[in-house]
Amino acid sequence: MKLKDDFIIQDVDGTQFLVPVGAEAFSGIVRSNRTAAYIVNCLKEETTEEKIVDAMCARYDAPRECIAADVREIIGTLRSIGALDE
Repeated sequence: MKLKDDFIIQDVDGTQFLVPVGAEAFSGIVRSNRTAAYIVNCLKEETTEEKIVDAMCARYDAPRECIAADVREIIGTLRSIGALDE
């Protein structure tokens, strides 16, 4: 999966925004917290949910099941707004 080209990432004063530029189904702006921003950045390239969890486990000191739940939730949100190519 990968972030669709219809969405761009904009960082403003340390906050990441996901902005649709051609998306038909979603017309809003998504403001990401640090966890979501890391996941969105992983999705700039083709990846899998498992690879994102692995990368986050290597970077953050948190239980794998908590990280996996966060990744699942954020990917679900991105999927619901049509931001992912799968």
